Amino acid sequence: MRLHELRRPFKRPAISDQQRRREFALLRQAQQRSDSQNLARRLASSVLDLPNPASTVDAQSDLTESGDLDAVLAMEATEEREAISPTARDLDVVQASKLKGSEGRRWFSRQLMLPEWMIDVPPNLGRDWYVFARPAGKRCFVVSSSGSTVSRLRNGSVLHCFPSSLPNGARTKEMSAPSHVYCILDCIFHEPDQTYYVIDMVCWRGYSLYDCTAEFRFFWLNSKLLESGACNSPSAYHRYRFSVVPIYDCNQIGLRSAYTGVVPYIKDGLLFYNRHAHYETGNTPLALVWKDEFCSQYVLDTDSKGQVPAEQQVILELHDGGKLITSDDPPIVVGCLDRDFLQQSGSQIGYLLRFTVKDESVRIADGKLQLGDIKFISRANRARAFADSYSKIFFQYAARHSPLQFQDLIAAMQSNFDEKSGATDVEMAG
Repeated sequence: MRLHELRRPFKRPAISDQQRRREFALLRQAQQRSDSQNLARRLASSVLDLPNPASTVDAQSDLTESGDLDAVLAMEATEEREAISPTARDLDVVQASKLKGSEGRRWFSRQLMLPEWMIDVPPNLGRDWYVFARPAGKRCFVVSSSGSTVSRLRNGSVLHCFPSSLPNGARTKEMSAPSHVYCILDCIFHEPDQTYYVIDMVCWRGYSLYDCTAEFRFFWLNSKLLESGACNSPSAYHRYRFSVVPIYDCNQIGLRSAYTGVVPYIKDGLLFYNRHAHYETGNTPLALVWKDEFCSQYVLDTDSKGQVPAEQQVILELHDGGKLITSDDPPIVVGCLDRDFLQQSGSQIGYLLRFTVKDESVRIADGKLQLGDIKFISRANRARAFADSYSKIFFQYAARHSPLQFQDLIAAMQSNFDEKSGATDVEMAG
């Protein structure tokens, strides 16, 4: 099926499997929360019982003998998760902030939560989501610790090192704190007014918010940041101003406010956050970005010269066996290069390569975009850290042929409202 063959009814039909991936992400998040609660119960019980070092083995043996295999597997899985849990990762941020060169860039380049591009309008957009206008600028992580503040770009390189009014962000009596006190903010640096616009709070005074919902994180962001003085004008010990962005419930009023409202920064699209979403590093369908010509200067990707090319271009990573993959986790294979080309071009595993996509070769089947004929152009800019995500490639293709428009967002919310009203009328009639 070609995208332009889709008819445009009042409510645009789904054309991808994005909602299925979103449901899976919420289920996985709920399972992790349940596992954490079970771990806490077992921990509390074990502390009261004060078992000897061999008790873990005995407990697993008892559970196995009693046939409770699921409990055994849960205990083993918990041990594996502890090594890679957000809390453990969060506790290492102070040490990571001291990493130099490629090690520091590599670590920080994998810490941001990256929104998928909105391909389809999520069900219950008006009930389960927030929306705000995305500031144009450089996405970065800001970490304050040990009397200094450092911002790092998405590729992991240092943007600024400066004093700030964030807790432990400057070497002053008012802002100094123990070494375990640090903050992590997800920001966009807006060049015109030299301001860090904070779009999410990941850690505050050493308290991790990775496993907190967006609803809670946004509440803390709006209260704690103002209290800290980080939103004050720049000074000797506070070089850059921080500011929050206006966040709205994604009902029709909130959506229109985010889309048309006046803000002190240049807009670059809209960001949508599921209110139940935890802060998960990497690409996630629980956060979405959407753009059109009204709210962004950069709807279609440009080439190396800053021009919109006649044909869509994509950036892919070269993987084992000549496979070309996206930046998703797990990555999606969208093509393959033959051995002769690899030898002639000198391309190596890990290289980011730029290709053009032939429109007539693209198909959508079972909700998945299939790229047919792609042609190599060049190696991507070396400052770039990641290949394009699958959702970005899909969004860019849709934007060229049948873009998801603002009225589609409004229509989807109105349709959901009508469906709920109809269900209520039926229940009352019965």
